[in-house]
Amino acid sequence: MSGGGYPVEFVGAGPGAADLLTVRATHLISQADVVLYPGTYLDHAVLENCSPTASTVDTQFLDLDSIVARIVEAQRSGLRVLRLVSGDPSLYSAVSEQVRRLDAAGVAWAITPGVSAYAAAAARVGHELTVPLVTQSVVLTRTQQQSTVMPESESLAAFAATGATLVLHLAITRTRELMMQIETTHGPDCPVVVVYRVSQPQEIILRGTVADIADRVEAAGLRQAAVILVGRALSERANPCAGESHLYDARRDRSHLRRQGTR
Repeated sequence: MSGGGYPVEFVGAGPGAADLLTVRATHLISQADVVLYPGTYLDHAVLENCSPTASTVDTQFLDLDSIVARIVEAQRSGLRVLRLVSGDPSLYSAVSEQVRRLDAAGVAWAITPGVSAYAAAAARVGHELTVPLVTQSVVLTRTQQQSTVMPESESLAAFAATGATLVLHLAITRTRELMMQIETTHGPDCPVVVVYRVSQPQEIILRGTVADIADRVEAAGLRQAAVILVGRALSERANPCAGESHLYDARRDRSHLRRQGTR
């Protein structure tokens, strides 16, 4: 992260709601001279945190090289540049491709995390994705259609075989096909929740099963900006197999956890 001037800030904008931005994110947005944002996924209420004098650039119609060219030009002009990404920069944000180009150009950069859409979706529907004796793992993945090639070792069937809670990003247009792949491992009655534009005014929540969720998605006409959650953890309140966390078990010996000198 070399280079003079202000570092380019990559900031997770969260799932869309302006009040789900981190404190750090709102501060950085308010200080920026140029804000580049993904108009396809971002609720414009987030941009209300921008300075009245800031320039805003919707990147939904720009390719990666065009985006980076604007970033570099503005940064080299001595401006504070901020690149908003939907959700959290660690997932499907193309940050790695952008910072690789910035490194080559000698431009400094920094990353601020945000609330991921899957976490916001789980909170919105009131479910923990890891439940004792049901599942202790979550797989975050996506599918391939008109998108980046998936490694052969990362097939949905292989992930589903683990029995983990599945979080499917960028997959809503292939819901029926994907549920057919999942049915053999998770069963047709396995709970599924789809959340479209979670936390935004246009939010839609669809609840169903592996067997019927595709019908619900197609009836709602969802084509983008939705996350799919699949797993038995989504019905744990009625699941007789669900256990309780060892961490908070009343039978657990906690004497070793007491700090020296406390009473």
